[in-house]
Amino acid sequence: MFLKSPPDPIQTVAREFETIVGKDGVIRRKDELLTYECDGITGYRQRPALVVLPRTTEQIAAIVKICHEKEIPWVARGAGTGLSGGALPLENGVLIVTARMNRILSIDLDNQRVVVQPGVINNWVTQAVSGAGFYYAPDPSSQIICSIGGNVAENSGGVHCLKYGVTSNHVLGLKIVIPDGSILDTGGFVPETPGYDLTGVFVGSEGTLGIATEITLRILKTPESICVLLADFTSVEAAGQTVADIIKSGIIPAGMEIMDNLSINSVEDVVATGCYPRDAEAVLLVELDGLAVEVAANKHRVGEICRQNGARNITAANDAETRLKLWKGRKAAFAAAGKMSRNYFVQDGVIPRSQLAPVLQEINALGEKYGYKIANVFHAGDGNLHPLILYDNKVKGAWEEVEELGGEILKVCVRVGGSLSGEHGIGVDKSCYMPAMFNEIDLETMGYVRDCFNPKGLANPGKLFPTPRTCGEAANAKQQEFNGVDLF
Repeated sequence: MFLKSPPDPIQTVAREFETIVGKDGVIRRKDELLTYECDGITGYRQRPALVVLPRTTEQIAAIVKICHEKEIPWVARGAGTGLSGGALPLENGVLIVTARMNRILSIDLDNQRVVVQPGVINNWVTQAVSGAGFYYAPDPSSQIICSIGGNVAENSGGVHCLKYGVTSNHVLGLKIVIPDGSILDTGGFVPETPGYDLTGVFVGSEGTLGIATEITLRILKTPESICVLLADFTSVEAAGQTVADIIKSGIIPAGMEIMDNLSINSVEDVVATGCYPRDAEAVLLVELDGLAVEVAANKHRVGEICRQNGARNITAANDAETRLKLWKGRKAAFAAAGKMSRNYFVQDGVIPRSQLAPVLQEINALGEKYGYKIANVFHAGDGNLHPLILYDNKVKGAWEEVEELGGEILKVCVRVGGSLSGEHGIGVDKSCYMPAMFNEIDLETMGYVRDCFNPKGLANPGKLFPTPRTCGEAANAKQQEFNGVDLF
C-alpha cells in the first residue's frame, strides 16, 4: 500500500492565486522564477517558490490574506533594483511583485500632489508634471528604472537629498495592505495629520510592515534658475574640504557629489562625457537652484571656495543640455563600474562631513589590506558614501572576502558617528551589523513595532533585523563583538 504525499501548500495556493489574478499573473516554472532570484545586489541569490503579479490593492489584500491564513511567508518586490538584498525571495515563500501596478492615479497641481501605484517608475512622476512646471525631488541614480514602491520601502534618497530630503520628506499618505490582509490608510493630502505618524513608520520599513499599494507624493515647483558647477582637484581631501566650506558659508546646494579618479576614468570610458579630466584625483559637482539672483550670487561664491581649496578648473552650466551632460557621468557611475570589473559590490554608509578625508583614507587602506580596488562615488553634501568594491565572482572565496570588506567599511562609518545606510536600506546585507549602531533596547523596541503590524513574522522575514538565518554562523561572533545583543 502506497501512502499519498501531503499536498504541497505552495501549489495549492497557486491555484487560489490564479482565481484572483488570472493564470498569467502567477509564475511557477523554475526557469521563469530565475528572473526573480535576486535584486541589484547579486551576491545573494534565492529562487522563490512562486511569484504573483497583482494589479490592484484588492488583489494584494486577497493574496496576503491567504498567506496569513496558511502561514506562508512572503516578500514584496518592485523593480528589483534594490542594493541591500531587501527583495531577496524565500525558498518556500511567495514573491509578490508590484510591477503591473504602474498607473498614475491622479495629479493635483493646485495642491502639489500626485497619487501613484507602487510600480510607477520614479522618473515617470517628473515626466507627468514637468510640462506644468513641477517635478518630484527624490532622484536615485536608478530613477529611470526604480519604482516608487521600492523607494518607499527603502526610503531612497538621491543627488538632491541634501537640500530636499529623502523619500520620507515627500510622502504625504499611503494605502497599505498589512500582513493579515487588512487595508490601512495613513497620512492624507496635507503635510500634518493628528495621531501617530504611521506614514513615517512605514516609509523605510523594508517590506516588514506590509505593502504600499497607493502612494500620495508631494511635488515641487521647478526652480526659476539652476546652475551646475564641476570642479576638479588634485586630491579627494581637497574636494571634501570644499564641501565642508560651502556648507559652512551658509550655502545649501541642491546637491553635491564627489567622484574619485577610478570612477572618473570608468565613466569616461563608458559614456565619454569629455567633461571629467582623467588626470584629476577627484571631481566635485555642485548644483545650485532657486531665484536667478540667488543662484548667480551663490555661483560666484562657490567658485571662490573651490579655487581657495585648489580647484584646477571650474566649469559652469546654466542651460539644461549642458547641465545634463555634466551630470551624465555621475548618473552612470554604478553602471560604468561594470566595465571595470566582472562584478562589483556597492556599500552605502553615512558619515559626518567633517570625517570625509580620514574615512576615505581608511577605506583605501582596507581595500589594500583585502587586495581589492575600491571606486568612491558619494553624495558628499550629506556624507552618504557609495564605495564600489571591484571583484571577480569566479574567483573562489572572493564574494566572502568582499562581503567582509564591506562590513569593515560600515564599522568605520558607525565608529565616526555615522550610519549603516543612507538610502539603500539594511535588507539581508547589513542586518548583522545593526547591533553596531543600536543597543538591545533599541532593537527590541523596533521589534515591538514590527510585531504590531506583522505578529506572525510572515512579511519579509529575515530582513532588517539580525537573525541566525541571514547572518549564518557569523551571527554569534558578531553578537559577542557588539556587546552581546540578543538576535531576533
